[in-house]
Amino acid sequence: MRTDGIYGKNIWQRQIKPYLYLIIGAALFAVGDVMFVNPYMLAPGGTYGLANVLNILWPWRISYYAICIDIPILLVGFLVLGRKFGVKTIAAMLLIFVFTWILENTWGYEPVIHNGIFEKGYGDNFTSVNVRITGSDLWFSPDYFLNTLLAGVIYGLSTGLIFKSSATADGSDIVSMILHKYTNISFGMAILIVDMAITLTSLMAFHQLRLPIYSMLIIFIQSKVIDMVVDGLKYYRTVFIVTEKVDEVGSFIINDLRRGATCFKGRGLYSGVERNMIYVSLTRADLVKLKSKLHSIDPDAFVNVVESSEIMGIGRGFKALKVLDE
Repeated sequence: MRTDGIYGKNIWQRQIKPYLYLIIGAALFAVGDVMFVNPYMLAPGGTYGLANVLNILWPWRISYYAICIDIPILLVGFLVLGRKFGVKTIAAMLLIFVFTWILENTWGYEPVIHNGIFEKGYGDNFTSVNVRITGSDLWFSPDYFLNTLLAGVIYGLSTGLIFKSSATADGSDIVSMILHKYTNISFGMAILIVDMAITLTSLMAFHQLRLPIYSMLIIFIQSKVIDMVVDGLKYYRTVFIVTEKVDEVGSFIINDLRRGATCFKGRGLYSGVERNMIYVSLTRADLVKLKSKLHSIDPDAFVNVVESSEIMGIGRGFKALKVLDE
């Protein structure tokens, strides 16, 4: 029988925290799109990337363009894929629409990184800056690279928080799911194809090669930040050790590193000799200590180190298995 404290914790973990992530993520997504991506005429994938291009070519609100694209995609997704995305995905789409609409009406489409007013034009000189330095008005000079870095970080934080709530940010992921279902393309490759196609619309619309290049850089930075938000900053390695000194190595892992490990037997195919193998997952610092100690315990040990993006389960320093309810 659960206590009130445990019940309260479950309510927080399963219901309140995911929707808090969703709200913060949606707000950040709107900030990144309206204040950083759209003013520099970028299109880093997703339906909002396409909406940015349409907004500049035929002025209408980004939020209106995006929701008009998202709703049909969502309906098609339900028909083709069934219930593979739930209430949180719909909530994410609506929240991003609302926050984007609010920013469009309060902030407008002025860039954050500028020292004047951006006058949008097209052709070779698609952007000109009417410099106006008045001291307190000076935030940043116009800078594509700095703007791209900040846009990628903000997009990554927002999308990572939305992913942590078990939702997706917009309809482009649904298109990727459909593409994956009816082709032999992997889901990750399908996402890349859809995002790249949307990114290239900025090149076709404005004939500036730097626009898709900076948009691709945003996607790359976003993916790295998403990994940090979803998986955390901890660095894990899974280590397989074949050694004749199992007791000594095991003692060091348990008593000095204070980690658990598993020992099992394997037979070498070439020699036919049965050997002991230790399996253990470690942090970066623990791995350095283990390699140093192995050199003195058994310099002939065979060690295979494998990168682990995430480790879950019962154990010191590892994340517990969790399931977020829809």
